[in-house]
Amino acid sequence: MAMEKTLRMSLLFDFYGPLLTERQQNVFDLYFNDDLSLGEIAEELLVSRQAVYDTLRRVGLVLEDFEQKLGLLQKHQERQLIYEEILSLVQLVRSQCGDSPPLTAIEEQIQKARGAS
Repeated sequence: MAMEKTLRMSLLFDFYGPLLTERQQNVFDLYFNDDLSLGEIAEELLVSRQAVYDTLRRVGLVLEDFEQKLGLLQKHQERQLIYEEILSLVQLVRSQCGDSPPLTAIEEQIQKARGAS
């Protein structure tokens, strides 16, 4: 469960991180990306452990609020599922009809779209 929350926070940060204050971004980065403890972050930033905890809690709430209002992560995940379905259909057609340049082109465009979204 904690791993799922960490992954969700990281994904939300990818979408909405630039909307946070520089301080919030820094605390998030130290905690989630550099894997520092609350105490280590507090020591580095010369604040209390409670201040770090409060900042992380607030960041989580802000990120979830952005997602609730904008839904960018949900839309991204829905697109990824659609891409998977299309690629499966391409494989099905390929297995029944053989390979063809148009199928390869479709597959390449889907892979490109997956990387861009």
